Amino acid sequence: MNIGCVKEIKNNEFRVGLTPDNVKSYISEGHEVLIEKDAGLGSGFRDEEYIRAGVKMIASADVIWKSSDMIVKVKEPLEEEFKYFRKNLILFTYLHLAADKPLTDAMLKSGIRGVAYETLIEKNGTIPLLAPMSQIAGRLSIQEGAKYLEKPFGGSGKLLAGVPGTPKAKVMILGAGVVGANACRLACGMGADVTIMDINLERLAYLDDIYGDRIQTLYSTPGTIEETMASSDLVVGCILIPGKAAPKMIKRAYLKNMSPNSLIVDVAVDQGGCAETTKVTYHDNPTFVVDDILHYCVGNMPGAVPRTSTVALTNATIKYGLQIAAHGLEGACKKNPVIYSAINTYDGECTCENVAVGYSLPYKNIKDTF
Repeated sequence: MNIGCVKEIKNNEFRVGLTPDNVKSYISEGHEVLIEKDAGLGSGFRDEEYIRAGVKMIASADVIWKSSDMIVKVKEPLEEEFKYFRKNLILFTYLHLAADKPLTDAMLKSGIRGVAYETLIEKNGTIPLLAPMSQIAGRLSIQEGAKYLEKPFGGSGKLLAGVPGTPKAKVMILGAGVVGANACRLACGMGADVTIMDINLERLAYLDDIYGDRIQTLYSTPGTIEETMASSDLVVGCILIPGKAAPKMIKRAYLKNMSPNSLIVDVAVDQGGCAETTKVTYHDNPTFVVDDILHYCVGNMPGAVPRTSTVALTNATIKYGLQIAAHGLEGACKKNPVIYSAINTYDGECTCENVAVGYSLPYKNIKDTF
């Protein structure tokens, strides 16, 4: 199979879909790998490293899209890349279709086979290709939150840990999954006053066992969300439903009860955001203000630490990518049925039920196709 990897063109996206080590793995199994020139520079991988690994270095993304059987990326294609979509091409990347109707329509119209990292669910219920970026985004949410609470960045001027004789900043984390747990870890490590809430009591019990009286756990209801937000300096939204738009749990009306210049970090922005006031921002202009509350809603947070993010992501994706390359998408699914869950579009059909329901599209169970 011809495996292609193009340079990411999203604003301030520095990650890359394949590392030189990944390239060696594909080539050792008899595949050809085409890499766009300078694709890995943002993550610290030089063209020379790829060339030593055996790639064909190509100057044009156009050539790679047209010559590849499978494209391995990081982020969802942008509108200027839709022209490359074609039937039988496999696209292996984050797609987040629930928050992007134009991309969904373009993929269905073209017949491209979209395999989404974020909907691949293992037998034990974990989401292995989302987990490493969720870990990073959770930790970054507190790191960035601490920075943007500083007055020069528009925040309230509060230090998360405080100092003796002053109160700690109050951090509210909405969602206790992978993102929320990692946000909790860092917030506690930085000495903040942390409250984390979820509707999964087992997750709350798990975190309570780990942190004890260092955190407050709450069952998530509209009432507890509104009440806790009112006294919070930093609110981190970490809600995820695989393949589905995030529910708007943070209502605009709740903002009026918060202190001015408090901060909301919406990590769920890739899936549409869990705050009614969320809109996608980028690393070069990451914040905006609504009702005196600062919002940080960067859609590719892990892109800020591309070296760590690229290595963590490709460590997870390479296993499944090699399976698809070796057996084709259909054969890989038969050998490893977990891959079925990652297929969002196939030959013009929407094969992710949550996306189909969200857009009122016909749904095709991919297992009935091959």
